[in-house]
Amino acid sequence: MTDRPTRQSTGNQSTGNQSTGKSTRTSTRKPGRKGGSGSVSRNKRVRRATDQRKERAAAANKAATTAAVQGAATKPAPVLSGSDRRHLRGLAHHLEPLVQVGHSGVTSTVVTAVSSALLDHELIKVRLYEPQDKRGMAQQLAAETRSALCGVIGHTVILYRPHPVTPKLQF
Repeated sequence: MTDRPTRQSTGNQSTGNQSTGKSTRTSTRKPGRKGGSGSVSRNKRVRRATDQRKERAAAANKAATTAAVQGAATKPAPVLSGSDRRHLRGLAHHLEPLVQVGHSGVTSTVVTAVSSALLDHELIKVRLYEPQDKRGMAQQLAAETRSALCGVIGHTVILYRPHPVTPKLQF
C-alpha cells in the first residue's frame, strides 16, 4: 500500500461514488484509439507534407530568380520617357531612402546594396551624403546598377529597375 492520501467523499460533491469515496471519472480518450508515443496523427503528417512541398517550391523559385537576376545583370538599363520618369517620381514621393552613400562615394558595397534593394522594390531612393557632384554620382550609380535614373531631388536619387521575373509596377 502506498502512502498517498485517499480522496474522501463528502455529500456536497457532484462527482464520484458517494458510498465508496472513489472517483467515477471516465477517460476522455476515444475508444479504439491507441495513444502512444510512436503514433503520429494524420494532421501532423499532412502538415509535414505541406511544409516539404512549400520548401521545394521556395527552392525552385529561388533558383529561377537567381538565374533571372544573373540574366538581368547583362540587360541594359530601361529607357524611360519624361512622363514615365515623372510618374515614377510621384510614386517615390512617400518612400524613404533605403541606401545611404557616405563620404567614400559609390563603392562596390554600395552598388551591391542598391542592386539588392532594386531587386526587392524596383523603385528606390538613395541618399547621398555631401556629394561633390551629385548628378555625376547619380549617373554613375544608375550605370553600375543598370537602372534608370528618374530624378535627383536635393541629395536624394530616385532609381528604377523592373524585376526580371515579375515586374510590380505597370505604366
